[in-house]
Amino acid sequence: MSVAVLTACAPKRPEHERAAEPLRVDGTPITVVDTVVDAVLDAAGVAEPFQQATLSTKLTGTVVEVLVREGDVVRAGQPLVRIDARELTAKAAQVAASVVDVTASHREALAQATRIRGLYADSAATKAQLDAAETGLARADAAVRGAQAAAAELRAVTEYAVVRASFGGVVTQRFVDVGAFAAPGAPLVTLQDVARLRVSVSAEPNAVRSLRRGAPISATIEHRAVNAVVEGVVPTPTGNLYTVNAIVPNGDRAILAGSAATLTLPLGRRAALMVPATALRREGDLTGVFVRTAEGDALRWIRVGHVGEQMVEVMSGLRAGEQIVVPNVTPARLAPGRN
Repeated sequence: MSVAVLTACAPKRPEHERAAEPLRVDGTPITVVDTVVDAVLDAAGVAEPFQQATLSTKLTGTVVEVLVREGDVVRAGQPLVRIDARELTAKAAQVAASVVDVTASHREALAQATRIRGLYADSAATKAQLDAAETGLARADAAVRGAQAAAAELRAVTEYAVVRASFGGVVTQRFVDVGAFAAPGAPLVTLQDVARLRVSVSAEPNAVRSLRRGAPISATIEHRAVNAVVEGVVPTPTGNLYTVNAIVPNGDRAILAGSAATLTLPLGRRAALMVPATALRREGDLTGVFVRTAEGDALRWIRVGHVGEQMVEVMSGLRAGEQIVVPNVTPARLAPGRN
């Protein structure tokens, strides 16, 4: 009974005192300070295939075989389309027979010229006979060269009956099926090399001054951080901008051509206000941090700039010397590169 009495008589804290207690977020307070960081420019572009070609033929004929479909991975030199070449085969037989004929004529002309040269040396043949023999041999030589050239040309044309991959890549479009009519220059297959991607961006001269061919450069493709190498920096036709081309390895073909890409161009060093990425709170399109004051911890909305893997730049909403709270429960992180 005495315990109950003591409990009942224990003084209670006034309601207004409990309400006056400052709000404290469960986390670690840190002081925001100015930091010297690498100044960068995030230049937007598109990741394009390193190589792309639409293949055609120089022949006129019927497509007799299509050996690939969209999405097939092919190697350099692999046959893709075959075109009816029976007419060329018949011509090849005629040309081969012609080569045999002129070669035989050349042997006879050579034998005749050799015999007349000997007779002329013994004064048994006239100069006119020697000249006639030499002329016959020269004509036979020309005939052999002409026939061989015709055979070589026909072989080269016949090779167009099989359309081959000019480089290793992926078939992205097939324009013909078996039975279609192929004409010179008409598209048959489109091929892309996506094992490497080329990212092209435009920037002002001060943003590209330090870039050199072969230098590594940071890049982001569809919010995925990737490594890139500068391929070249060239002026645009307008003259006040430069185009930066960078190559991104894509051996597993995980990145699709045409994806949105960003190159991070170095601009030197500058002062910035940085906070841990884990301190950020997201509500829709708003980004905020908990600021610690004597009156308690308050959520304050801020504007962020470059987002790294661990630290985020604060563009406005915070001042150096203020304290923020890094919650013990890690909130959803921002994607690198978001502004």
